[in-house]
Amino acid sequence: MDRLWAPWRINYIKARKGGKCIFCKAGRDPKGGDYVIFRSRHCLAVLNIFPYNNGHIMVSPRRHVADISRLNKEEALDLFRSLNRAKKLLEKIMRPEGYNIGMNIQKSAGAGITGHLHIHIVPRWTGDTNFMPVTSDTRVICQSLEELHKLLKNADSKTN
Repeated sequence: MDRLWAPWRINYIKARKGGKCIFCKAGRDPKGGDYVIFRSRHCLAVLNIFPYNNGHIMVSPRRHVADISRLNKEEALDLFRSLNRAKKLLEKIMRPEGYNIGMNIQKSAGAGITGHLHIHIVPRWTGDTNFMPVTSDTRVICQSLEELHKLLKNADSKTN
């Protein structure tokens, strides 16, 4: 059996399941913790700490709501403005060649967090699916969350 040393996963493993919603917690933290990139009136953008690819951002309404049909008009508009803002930051800092953008609504659709709606933005580059995920079911993330968070926050503060 092959092993990949991933000590950062221990925080996820030890975390109490069923605890407070990560999006609600991030939306209230005045210090900008939990890798929050920006907050708008109704939404926030945060780095995924278990990313599918480098630069994986989640955009979420600040209000705890599970389905897009429960958003009011202002929240829905702000959600898509925030999605666009996060995408522009990724373009500025990372220059991806494409994106996977989507929502997983409810557990059967793949949602890991079922109670709080969020949109995933995953930057993509030609060839970013290499032999590691294919042969060993392992992804290689080439940049620390701390470094990327700092770059995105800095770029956002210069834009807004």
